[in-house]
Amino acid sequence: MHPSQSELLKLKNLGLASVNILHSIGIRTYEDLHRIGPVEAFISIRNRGINASRVMLYALQGALLDVHWNDLDPDLKQQLVTEADRLLATQNSN
Repeated sequence: MHPSQSELLKLKNLGLASVNILHSIGIRTYEDLHRIGPVEAFISIRNRGINASRVMLYALQGALLDVHWNDLDPDLKQQLVTEADRLLATQNSN
């Protein structure tokens, strides 16, 4: 196993499939994910044609906060979805 895989696998909410998806968009470490942020990472995943649900968005945020995605504050979840939807809509209008 590559060292960066094991680093990401130690984060809450991220299993091997999620880590492989993150690697496919160039995220290899916690720092990469932190720098890019959960919304931009989610958008990049969707732009690769991967049908990621909102749970993936929540899981990425939870991984950064060391919180299970289901325990995120509902307002934070809504904020993430609103931002992702806005960015996706902007992309689709271009």
